Amino acid sequence: MIQNSTPKPDVSVKRGNPLRTLVIGFLLGLIVGAPLGWFSHRVYFRYRSAQVLFCRQQHFGQSEAELQAYCGSLY
Repeated sequence: MIQNSTPKPDVSVKRGNPLRTLVIGFLLGLIVGAPLGWFSHRVYFRYRSAQVLFCRQQHFGQSEAELQAYCGSLY
């Protein structure tokens, strides 16, 4: 019985430079994260300002101190 045994190539994983990987991840996070954070901040600010304005309409005629206590500040 003859066995064909071919030498297997070395398939060890070559690891990259961890500092380079960290810098690339940081840059990609800035590129993707900055617009995402800006957009989510705009959505939240519009939602919160609409809540405050609606609350102020519901409590129309009260003093500013009472409105601040009930509804909070717009800014």
